[in-house]
Order: sequence, then C-alpha cells, then structure tokens
Amino acid sequence: MRDCARDRCWTARSPPGDGRRMPQLSPYRRLFEVPGARAFTAGNLLARLPMGMFSVSAVTMIAGARGSYALAGAVTATGLAATALVAPWTARLVDRHGQARVALPATVIAVLGSLSLLLCVRHDAPDWTLFASYAATATTPNTGGMSRARWAHLLAGHTKALHTANSFEQAADELCFMLGPVLAAFLCGTFFPEAGTLVGAVLLLTGMVLFTARRATEPPVRAPIPGKAPLRAPGIPPLLAVCLAMGGVFGATEVVTLAFADAQGRQSAAGIVLALQAAGSCGAGLLYGAVKPVGPAAARLPRCVAAMAALLTLPLLAAALTGSLLLLAATLLVAGMATAPTMVTTMTLVQQRTPEGRLNEGMTLAVTGLLGGIACGSAIGGWTVEHLSPAAGYAVPVTAAVVALALALTQRSPSNRFTECLAPH
Repeated sequence: MRDCARDRCWTARSPPGDGRRMPQLSPYRRLFEVPGARAFTAGNLLARLPMGMFSVSAVTMIAGARGSYALAGAVTATGLAATALVAPWTARLVDRHGQARVALPATVIAVLGSLSLLLCVRHDAPDWTLFASYAATATTPNTGGMSRARWAHLLAGHTKALHTANSFEQAADELCFMLGPVLAAFLCGTFFPEAGTLVGAVLLLTGMVLFTARRATEPPVRAPIPGKAPLRAPGIPPLLAVCLAMGGVFGATEVVTLAFADAQGRQSAAGIVLALQAAGSCGAGLLYGAVKPVGPAAARLPRCVAAMAALLTLPLLAAALTGSLLLLAATLLVAGMATAPTMVTTMTLVQQRTPEGRLNEGMTLAVTGLLGGIACGSAIGGWTVEHLSPAAGYAVPVTAAVVALALALTQRSPSNRFTECLAPH
C-alpha cells in the first residue's frame, strides 16, 4: 500500500501553473510529497549537523585545556582512523539487522564516547583517555548513507526522482559541514569550551531517535544478505579509488586555505572562506537535482571530475598571482560548484554497482575512501605549505583532481559499461 501511494505521489502532475512559476523547485516539492519523507529527513538532518561540529569542538576543547594543538590534532586523527576501520562494519550490521536495531545503539556508544572525552578534558585525565574516548565515537552511523538508502528503497524504479534525492542529500551534506563548524565555534567561544561537544552529542542522539522511529520508510532487511561484499563487487574498487583521490582534494584545500589565511594574518576568516566553497557546492547540488541527468552516470563522472579539476585552477591562480584572500574566496565559491555534481554522480554509481541488500555498506565504503583521501590530502597539503608556500599548496588539490580524473576515465572501460547495464536502476 505504501509503495502504491509513493508511485501515485511521484507520477501525479503538479497543479496547473506550478511548473511555470517554480520549475526549479517542482522536483523537490514532489520528492517530499512521498509519504514519510519529511519526517525521516528532519530527524536525519538533525543527526547529521553534528558531523561538522565534533572535530572543531574537540580541537577547541583540548587545545584550550591542554595548550597543545598537536595533542588535539592527534586525538582527532585517531578518531578519523578509527572511523575508517569501524564504519564499514557498522554499515554491514545495519544492512543485516536494520537501521533502527543497529544505528540507535551505535549512536548511544558514540555519544558516550563524546561525553567521556568532555569529562576527561574537564577533569584533567591522562592523555591516553582522550584517545580512547574519541576512538569510541567511531561507531557513529553513516547518517547520510542511511538516508540515501531510504530514498533508494522508496524511489526504486524512479531514476529521475532518485537523482533529485541524491542531489538533495549532497546539498544537505554541504550545508551541515558549512554550518557545523560555525555553530561549534560560536558555542565554544560564547559559553564554555565543552559546549560544542555537549550540544553536538545531544543533537546526534535526538536526531537519531527521531530518524529511527520512522520505521515505515526503513529499507527491509534481507536475511541472509544476498550477493558478494561490495568491496569485491565489479566496478566498486575503481570508484573507491576515485573517492580516495577526491578526498585528497577536500583535505588539501582545507589545510592550505587555513595556512593561506594565517599567512595573511586573517586566520579567523578561513572558516568563512571554506564556508563559501561549501555554499557553492550546496547551491550547485540543488540545481543539479532539478534537471534531468544526461547519459549514464559512468559517462557523466569523468565530465564532472574534469570540471572540478578545471575550476580548482582558479584558486591556484588567485593565490599565486594576486595573494588576495577576497579573490581567493570568490574562486573557491566557484570551484565548489563542481563538488556536489561530482559526488552525486559518484554515489549514484555506488548505488548502481553495490549488490542488493548491502547499500549502507557500499556507501559507507565510499565515505571511508573519502576520509582516507582527506587524511592524505591534509598531510601532503601541510607539507607543501611548510616547505614551499601556501600559494603553492593549491597545486595539491589540482593534482589530486587530475588523478581522480584519470581514475574516472577507467569507468568507461567495456567491462564497467557492461556492469552498469546489469546493475539495478
């Protein structure tokens, strides 16, 4: 009955004149007319916002109490590494036992880890307790992946609608990572250093409770799970390599931008500059979702990555030729417009190539690839800034994007095209 209601909702025509007045918003209005969509999206966005808060809050809290950014960076890096190891296993359990049965307990463990970190910092516990506490937050479920899995279930067979949903989810990711650090910095600076971590933990747990309570839209559990593991599925390993390279773009851009602003004595403006890049991606993602995609996703991916590589030359030129932070911010805004279409296309391919019943695991592997790339990009970007210059550092994301393009071009091999034809749409 629910599937029939969904189909009638999506295929129903808009009232006369609506498409002429707001043609760009029409696909999103129809998207959220799907029964249950608004409810699970609200809870998911609430749970997703802290993803952009925790690292900034942890660094501010630890550096303020212990006087060491090196310690703060090491603790957050440990959490990133733990997440890369634990997240795919958490996602596999979600696929096997259901979102509500796994995601909520995993979130409780992660929240307890955040609260433990807060108490250890507050009461001057030994340094090793900070590492152990923050590592426990690695059980945080992939909230964006679970939301995309619900859309894939609700919109099965509706390719254009699923494209719109994936575009919305990518825009939501960018919005959360744009607002999260700003909110964390405000809370820690206005109230007390632990405020960002505390509020983030409350938001994560509350949002996950609301999200998992919406059982009607949860994808059904298949026991036993059919098919091979996503990591061994045809076409997935090359996509993970692309994600690794694209993560290098994001990690290097963040570190180099912080260094560039600091070199000009305007470190406080770095957050705003990076937020503009996320804003460009968010806007482009919404527009991308409002139009019908042209051609198969495997053919679109190289074009999107090529656009990303081309646009990333703009910040490099602005930094090297002018040294203007204002002009750099403008070019990052433009360069960010290629991010969402590239990520939407990548996630579409992940959905198509992941074996049935393992979608959460497949998308979490993609996120793990991005996290690994971010860590590598941050390290290479930092080395380049220290040994060359902040302006030269912007060559690192360009190089990473070119590598991603070379890898994306392999998606056009005959075997991969055959795999895509066989994949469910």
